[in-house]
Amino acid sequence: EEQARLIRDQPDQPQNPKVLRIAIIGAPNAGKSTLSNQLLGRKVFPVSKKVHTTRCKARGVVTYEDTQLIILDTPGLTSPFKAKRHKLDEAMLTDPWDSMKHADLVLVMVDVSDHWTRNSLSKEVLKCLSQFPQIPSVLVLNKVDLLKNKFILLELVTELTEGIVNGKKLEVRSAFKHNSSSSAKSPLQITRASPLENRDPESHCLQETGQAQEGSSLDNTSDMRASESSLVTEEAEGPKCSGPRDLKNTKGWPCFQEIFMLAARHGEEVDTLKRYLLMQAKPGPWEFHSGVLTSQSPQEICDNIIREKILEYLPLEVPYGVVQVTEMWEEGPSGELLIVQNLLVPRKSHMMMLIGRGGKVISRIAQEAGQDLMNVFLCDVRLKLKVDVKS
Repeated sequence: EEQARLIRDQPDQPQNPKVLRIAIIGAPNAGKSTLSNQLLGRKVFPVSKKVHTTRCKARGVVTYEDTQLIILDTPGLTSPFKAKRHKLDEAMLTDPWDSMKHADLVLVMVDVSDHWTRNSLSKEVLKCLSQFPQIPSVLVLNKVDLLKNKFILLELVTELTEGIVNGKKLEVRSAFKHNSSSSAKSPLQITRASPLENRDPESHCLQETGQAQEGSSLDNTSDMRASESSLVTEEAEGPKCSGPRDLKNTKGWPCFQEIFMLAARHGEEVDTLKRYLLMQAKPGPWEFHSGVLTSQSPQEICDNIIREKILEYLPLEVPYGVVQVTEMWEEGPSGELLIVQNLLVPRKSHMMMLIGRGGKVISRIAQEAGQDLMNVFLCDVRLKLKVDVKS
């Protein structure tokens, strides 16, 4: 009720409000929801290793001082063929495009640990960027901690940007130290063409998300962007970013304004990106009350988290056929949240998989989902899951 009231009422406004709407797009499983959760400081979007965990667009809200970031977490851009294969709604194909229409900035996420897809942007992503060339775009290379050979990032940056960032030509020179063991900090320095000797390597990192809330270090000293002072060295005649392009043989996008390299799962360099986003905000009224963290209802958050666990523990295509029905949602005598959800599956064999030998699988799903819900709702949660075959 409190969440519904905050979303329904007029948002509170500071004296000089600023706002930035950010669409996060990319191939399925690039880490979009993980990054969204890290930016929010709490897990409100489902995350799993399987593709298409995010089923619809949802908004996350970061409010810091006079600035509000509205994060449009979207389903992974996919083709109609794959959508049919995974029994996905039509919304899975249209939501990312709808989010782009409302965005002031787009973050394009690429999983650099996937050697099958990392060397080029997907056709769906390129189509999206080409359709909205007027929206500033930023390239985010994710999962850099999983790369053993960090020099690969040099090639990826050149290929994914077509050698041009912020309208200027890249001159990539390695400032990489062979004995560096850092997973995310050193790649950010790899691609810088400017001298790094005078830079304090630790100055760009917030110690923890909590510090951002206290306002201790959201300053300009952290500006670790791959911009004209670093990657970029000379003016380029590069392609104009004002209209749709021929995408037939295109692998990269020459219109990115910035490049960030991070490990979203561990939060490495996420605060650097967060500071950049806060600096990009423009004057404008807030869309949400400062007490709102997400546009999702508590029930939607609950459904998403339970589905995340089902995706994690069931094989192949099985989880995509599960239908969730909430049978009870009420507050207990001690303020705890009591939830009973029925999971409907198409076949008896699927039911046996979901229950597991001795009920181990369903018990584990309930236990882990319950813990996540406690962390989101900040109260005790008693979750009971039942499994039935669809009648």
